[in-house]
Amino acid sequence: MHPEAREGKGCGRVSERGRLRYGAGLESVRGVCRQPRARSDKQEWDRGIAASVGGSISRGGFFYFGGDDVFAGLRQDINAVKERDPAARSSLEVLLLYSGLHAIMWHRPAYWLWNHGCRFMARMLSQWVRHWTGVEIHPGAKIGRGVLIDHGMGVVIGETAEVGDGCTIYQGVTLGGTGKDTGKRHPTLGKNVLVGCGAKVLGPFTVGDGAKIASNAVVLEAVPENCTAVGVPARIVRRGGQKVEQLDQIHIPDPVSQEFCRMQMEIERLQGEADELRAKEETNDEKEK
Repeated sequence: MHPEAREGKGCGRVSERGRLRYGAGLESVRGVCRQPRARSDKQEWDRGIAASVGGSISRGGFFYFGGDDVFAGLRQDINAVKERDPAARSSLEVLLLYSGLHAIMWHRPAYWLWNHGCRFMARMLSQWVRHWTGVEIHPGAKIGRGVLIDHGMGVVIGETAEVGDGCTIYQGVTLGGTGKDTGKRHPTLGKNVLVGCGAKVLGPFTVGDGAKIASNAVVLEAVPENCTAVGVPARIVRRGGQKVEQLDQIHIPDPVSQEFCRMQMEIERLQGEADELRAKEETNDEKEK
């Protein structure tokens, strides 16, 4: 350790250039140097560096990377896999062998790079992860905690997409745009949303908390909370666990038959008027005779 730092002299002088470059990090380190040294100097210095660097990096929003936050977030992602995938046997297996978890883990630094102006590095990292895992997550996308990407192959998540905490996404899912919007172009998934394999959610709308999207559905408009959407294009079949009233496919009105009935009624009306006129003419003829 530098002699001036050991005596508490060097830590008080921070150049303007260093303050602009490292910001609050140097202030944290300088504060550590001024504190009483209950532990060794090296332990105090290392703890100050870790606190300052971890604190400044962890301010990246969805990207947890600093202090205990990184481990808490990783544990939450691993537990989400173990809770929702019966094939997961242990945390170690999930950590080493699950490509969906790997894609989310590597998205965190890519997201941080994207938000700090390193756009090229962020895209390069996301493309490398895409080739490695088969999951393409744009570094600008916001991914919450406890998200499960099961199997993962073919999953595509667009730049302005947002995935809430506790969501489950199966293989072949696309969270994309329609090509007609600018700015916010991709969907927002609320918390605990389930998206079945092969489903396409396209457009800048919101899928409510607890909603379910069936496999191979094509969702083009907002889905309310706790609803189930199926079909192409998707329609709501359940609300709050209750079936939505469906169209009667047997006793459906026949528009052709309805038109024939209308025409028959019109003919009968005209026939009645014609009969009245004929009766009047016969009456007039009899009077003239």
